[in-house]
Amino acid sequence: MTMPFASLSEFRSILSRLPAPDAGALAAAGARNGQLTKPPGALGRLEDLAIWVAGWQGVEKPRCDRPQVVIFAGNHGVVAQGVSAFPAEVTVQMVANFTHGGAAINQLSRAFGAEMAVHALELDRPTVDFTTGPAMREDEVVAALAVGWNAVDPSADLLVTGEMGIGNTTAAAALAAALFGGDAGSWVGRGTGVDDAGLQRKADAVARGLALHGGVLGDPLEVLRCLGGRELAAMAGAIARARVERVPVVLDGFICTASAAVLEKAVPGALDHCVAGHVSAEGGHARLLAALGKTPLLNLGLRLGEGSGAALALGVVKGAVACLSGMATFAEAGVSGG
Repeated sequence: MTMPFASLSEFRSILSRLPAPDAGALAAAGARNGQLTKPPGALGRLEDLAIWVAGWQGVEKPRCDRPQVVIFAGNHGVVAQGVSAFPAEVTVQMVANFTHGGAAINQLSRAFGAEMAVHALELDRPTVDFTTGPAMREDEVVAALAVGWNAVDPSADLLVTGEMGIGNTTAAAALAAALFGGDAGSWVGRGTGVDDAGLQRKADAVARGLALHGGVLGDPLEVLRCLGGRELAAMAGAIARARVERVPVVLDGFICTASAAVLEKAVPGALDHCVAGHVSAEGGHARLLAALGKTPLLNLGLRLGEGSGAALALGVVKGAVACLSGMATFAEAGVSGG
C-alpha cells in the first residue's frame, strides 16, 4: 500500500474515516461463544477478547497465527536536561542487541510465535530538545509516521508496537500532560531508574516544554510534533495503519500508550481496535489507561518497554482466540444442557 499522506493535515484526514469492526462477524462470534461447551461467561474476559478479535478480523472464528512485533528506536534532545540514568548511545547499543536477538522482546516474540522487526529512526540525529523548540519539523514527524505506517504487515493477525529511546519516558510524560492535563510532576516517573534529583529534572523539563508549546496543546498531532519523538510518532503511524487494515493491536506500556493516545485525542474511537496488554510500573501508565478507558490484561510490575508487556499478553489473546475458534459447541460435542 502506497503511503497515503504527505502532511499532518492528510494524516488527520485518514483518521477521520477509519473503518469499524465487522458487525456480522461480531454477531456470529458472539452467537458461537454462547453455544460452546462451558457455562455462560465461564471464561470471563477471554470471551469478550476473542469476540473483539473476531470483529476486527471479520470472521466468526478468529486466528492468532501471524502476530507481528515492530520495535521503533529514536533519540531525544531533551536528554541534555539530565532526564535519564543512561546516555543516548545506549539506544544504538540496544538496537544492536535487538538485531542480534539478545533482548527480552526477542525472547518473548519467539515464545509467542511473533515475527519481529526493528526500525531505527535517525539515531545520529536526535530530536530537538523540546524545552528549547519543537522536537520535530512537520516533515520530520510525517516521515516518522510513515516509517510506522509502512512497517505494518497487512497480513498480520495481531500487532504489537514497541520502542527504544533514551529519554522517551520524558517525551511520553510531556505528551500525556499535554493531552490530558495535570501538572508535569504527576505524569513523570523514574523511567530507566533516575534518582530523586533526576525525577525533578524530568518534571521541570516537561513543565518547561508545556509552557513553551502552550499554543499547540489543542491539536494532538501538533503536540506529537512539538513534544514527542520519532519512535513515538512511528508507533502512532503503525497503530493507525493497523486500524486501516483491521489488524487488532495490543498496546504496550506508558510510552506506547502515550503515542496511541495522540490518535484517540485527535479522533475519539481511533483506538477501538486496541487492547491494553498490561499496566506498567511507570507512574503515569495506569492513569493514562484510565483516561483512555482501557483495562489492562496483565499487571506484573513490568517497566522495560520494548513491547515486552504487550508481547507477553499475546499469550492471553492467543488463548482467548483458541477457545472461541477451537472449542466444540454443545451440539457438536453431543453434550446436553447447552
